[in-house]
Amino acid sequence: MQKRKLGKRGLEVSAIGFGAMGMSQSYGPPGPREESIRVLRAAVEGGVTFFDTAEIYGAGHNEELVGEALEPFKGRVAIATKFGFKDPAAGTGAGLDSRPERIRQVVETSLKRLRVDAIDLLYQHRVDPAVPIEDVAGAVKDLIKEGKVKHFGLSEASPKTIRRANAVQPVTALQSEYSLFWREPEKEILPTCESLGIGFVPFSPLGKGFLTGKIDDKTRFDSTDFRNTVPRFTSENRKANQAVVDILAKIAERKKATPAQIALAWLLAQKPWIVPIPGTKRMERLEENIGAASVELTPGDLRDIENAASTITLKGARYAEAQERMIDR
Repeated sequence: MQKRKLGKRGLEVSAIGFGAMGMSQSYGPPGPREESIRVLRAAVEGGVTFFDTAEIYGAGHNEELVGEALEPFKGRVAIATKFGFKDPAAGTGAGLDSRPERIRQVVETSLKRLRVDAIDLLYQHRVDPAVPIEDVAGAVKDLIKEGKVKHFGLSEASPKTIRRANAVQPVTALQSEYSLFWREPEKEILPTCESLGIGFVPFSPLGKGFLTGKIDDKTRFDSTDFRNTVPRFTSENRKANQAVVDILAKIAERKKATPAQIALAWLLAQKPWIVPIPGTKRMERLEENIGAASVELTPGDLRDIENAASTITLKGARYAEAQERMIDR
């Protein structure tokens, strides 16, 4: 697979990465451990070199899974993980915690779970309004000096926060939601990244599965699937939002591809420093996602997508209210 550079500090990864979260939480019950490991290892064999996890996913289950699966590929892959939430074992409840001492605690735990000597890319998972971003960046800077972390990233941060953090420790990558299903980053985030030389990593690049064309207004999710709580995924809104999938299906037919591949190819065509991280539990979906890197959209294809998408107003908020309050504005 082609490679792309995230930021200006030498982090080169596959054009399409792998988001591992869904193997442990949010999208129904976790699959069998052996199957998840098989899929992760097949991703490497298929050319994926960039894997995304977090300390909070499955209360450590996801980091342990990724660590076990990728241990045979040390030196061939880059693993990103995240800090930013309270320690569930501390009994202090849920919430944000980016105090420097907590960051250090997370890193020590993540290194063990991931079975690595250094974390390739360490993101602040969500901006903590109780801790100045300069203190957060400073704490990561110290960990980089100590050789425990290689690159610093932010997730769902505002342009102002990005600039303040970057002034203390250069930010290699910003991770935020971005797809044809959520284009908010185009207003201020992407221009900020471009001006500072920061790579961009879209999570939910397939619109939490909606852009695959496999979900419609009659789809029923598992009771543990968080999409049950997402306003954009009410049956009524799914029916209204089907129009964007219809655009992708039309282009997909023309290109002999799938709607998911067109959605990922569209992201890759936006900027050369964008690396989407679709996730899956299934081998056939993995192969489909990897195949998107070979789909070339012409200027005419991109124009057709843009013209059609501009006529659609998507319905429903992307998160429930409690999650929206955690987004840095």
